[in-house]
Amino acid sequence: MAQAQPTIGQIQSELAARIGVIGMVSARRRADDMAVEIGEIRRIANRHGLYPAVAVSHALESALARGECGALIRDWLAILGDAIGSDRHDPAACETFAAACSVRLWS
Repeated sequence: MAQAQPTIGQIQSELAARIGVIGMVSARRRADDMAVEIGEIRRIANRHGLYPAVAVSHALESALARGECGALIRDWLAILGDAIGSDRHDPAACETFAAACSVRLWS
């Protein structure tokens, strides 16, 4: 008997839970470790068509590479959570979330 594929809502819930865990331990985690976890979120999001989350995860990985940490990372994680929860997965939604990341970068 084949196992049922998870629904998009289940995938979104799993990814949101992963973000929550990353946020709780972000002050104590090395940037490289968080980048690995964000990379896994990106791969899952891409596999399931959650393209705004893919765009934000790229921006978050770049922020980690630049050395952002602590409260700054929690802000990026909030944007990633919003992207994961988005009902839109089209290019315009990706652009909107990428713009939110750009605004966050320069604020």
